[in-house]
Amino acid sequence: MENLITLVNNIQRACTALGDHGEESALPTLWDSLPAIAVVGGQSSGKSSVLESVVGKDFLPRGAGIVTRRPLVLQLHRIDDGKEYAEFMHLPKKRFTDFAAVRQEISDETDRETGRSKQISSVPIHLSIFSPNVVNLTLIDLPGLTKVAIEGQSETIVQDIESMVRSFIEKPNCIILAISPANQDLATSDAIKIAREVDPKGIVLVNILEGKSYKLQFPWVGVVNRSQADINKSVDMIAARRREREYFQSSPEYSHLAHRMGSEHLGKMLSKHLETVIKSRIPGLQSLINKTIIELEGELTKLGKPIAADAGGKLYTTMEICRAFDQNFKEHLDGVRAGGEKIYGVFDNQLPAALKRLQFDKHLSIENVRKLITEADGYQPHLIAPEQGYRRLIESCLVTIRGPAEAAVDGVHAILKGIVQKAIAETTELKQYPTLRVEVGNAAFESLERMREESKRATLQLVDMECGYLTVEFFRKLPQDVEKGGNPTHSLFDRYNDSYLRRVGSTVLQYVNMTCASLRNSIPKSIVYCQVREAKRSLLDFFFTELGKKESKQLSKMLDEDPAVQQRRANLAKRLELYRSAQHEIDAVAWSK
Repeated sequence: MENLITLVNNIQRACTALGDHGEESALPTLWDSLPAIAVVGGQSSGKSSVLESVVGKDFLPRGAGIVTRRPLVLQLHRIDDGKEYAEFMHLPKKRFTDFAAVRQEISDETDRETGRSKQISSVPIHLSIFSPNVVNLTLIDLPGLTKVAIEGQSETIVQDIESMVRSFIEKPNCIILAISPANQDLATSDAIKIAREVDPKGIVLVNILEGKSYKLQFPWVGVVNRSQADINKSVDMIAARRREREYFQSSPEYSHLAHRMGSEHLGKMLSKHLETVIKSRIPGLQSLINKTIIELEGELTKLGKPIAADAGGKLYTTMEICRAFDQNFKEHLDGVRAGGEKIYGVFDNQLPAALKRLQFDKHLSIENVRKLITEADGYQPHLIAPEQGYRRLIESCLVTIRGPAEAAVDGVHAILKGIVQKAIAETTELKQYPTLRVEVGNAAFESLERMREESKRATLQLVDMECGYLTVEFFRKLPQDVEKGGNPTHSLFDRYNDSYLRRVGSTVLQYVNMTCASLRNSIPKSIVYCQVREAKRSLLDFFFTELGKKESKQLSKMLDEDPAVQQRRANLAKRLELYRSAQHEIDAVAWSK
């Protein structure tokens, strides 16, 4: 059972070391979930004397006004033999065997946090005392409740102290040790009053002297403190305990209660009760710790890794983030993520529809055919077939395919840009670094722009190639005018009759439709090769080349994470360390024994 109090002691020390003081914050707090005994009393009510009686040492600061200005987490450790000593958590390598020095260090550490003013602070001081004359116990000594601010204190000091005390004792796992002088009516006791407000349930306490009853959580324990004269004479605490026992045993009013009176009994009772409470809270504490660890790990994962300090680490981090983005981009194109299918939509819907809208048959009207053939013949009419006219008619039709071809290139380009934006949004690591996110986006867009220009050049070359060299076999298969019964000796006017021109337009249309069908298949191949395939292969290659030339300061500017996020990550890491430490402590304690 003694291991249970040691367990809570260790977790409390870890809480303070890692910044968990139980205050309201955006982080989960473990401090508030730990069972603890808070010592509450009015100013000059004898709190310090009671604690010194329980410990058996004179070690707490004394003086007029508010002496306790920071919570003191007092952890008592019973040892079998050896010399008594004390340790402060803020001085882990120093042992105090002179308890007058302990008193001075408490005063000095209080001043370090609050200054030499009379102000208060909720940041606790951790003091561990190792002695064969104590029981395993942890107490939290709180500033004494007061009604009037003294010189040097803020006007709100009365409310500030009460708020601090309440912040401790209102926790569901807090056990209240209310200190009240015997010469004060319990009905007017500051400690009893605030304890009843916080936890009105309890058992009946009988004030024997007054004949009145009050409801408290646990039975009262009488303690005889040293008088001021004893303190001035430096009366030994062991001698004071002996005199306390003799008083209760010999007093007619308290002799029948002597077995449950005195500072020794108080310490044992508190230790036993604290052990019982801790044991009952362990399962719930384990569940809370495990759940919180999962939540903290999840949030840390979302926030990403911290920035490396050296140039190599920063470069590696940047490269890893870029690779994660590049992988997301490729997954969109490969069908793992949505978006790549839109490219096929350009080839299967947009391009055919655009080619269909060209309406070559209208372009090959009789009037247009007559015009182009006549212009192509010039001063010398064609003898058999209007070859130059054919070429001009075909070229004038095929050149219009450049528009749909360019539109297909631009359509795929727009889709690739959209996929880049999606991949950036889906790359969690890029959310950490706004500048890097912009740099990666700009680099990707610049690469896509270069690929678009190359794709446009290659695709339009396909159209130009069809214009520049006609498929001869197609025309060799066509019947000639003489074979059709035509007479080459007819007048020039007869050679341009509607029937003849209609047949020329029909022939040209067949050739153009054949070529158009071929381009409908070859244009997507060119676009995929020059844009899609190249984007998958080398979207950030140029960026990587430039990245390797950057110095540490330039890399730092790119990894300009929001300071609030950096602070949040650091706080979460500390809090996660605390919860893992607590998890380890609980797992190591065989509390079931």
